[in-house]
Amino acid sequence: MATASKIQAAVVDDQMTMRSLVRTGLQQIGIVNVREFPTATEALQSVIAQPAHIIISDFNMPEMDGLEFLRKLRGNPAMKNTAFILLTGRADKDLVVRALQFGANNYLVKPFTVATLKEKIEQVVGALT
Repeated sequence: MATASKIQAAVVDDQMTMRSLVRTGLQQIGIVNVREFPTATEALQSVIAQPAHIIISDFNMPEMDGLEFLRKLRGNPAMKNTAFILLTGRADKDLVVRALQFGANNYLVKPFTVATLKEKIEQVVGALT
């Protein structure tokens, strides 16, 4: 069981509105320690310096997409156990399979509900208390 209030989360999305929606959803399920990043480049540097327990990252971003971000994260031994959920607007089976091959723990399709967000997180970290 994971204690939601102790989870450190990072949200990576180039769209401020989506970062805000994910942060609000996380807060509604009790995850209040949330850092937000508009680019995967910024997020990569930050989460390596100050690790998060879970990263929720958009797939479609300029500069570095979510899969490249995931590959770079998993290439760092310190990041091997960090939970990673890929956020995508495409329910594309090939994308999901590639993400899982690269080390994603789960995926979340936009638009999503808070209940779905919670379910996807609990599938990775266990029941939130």
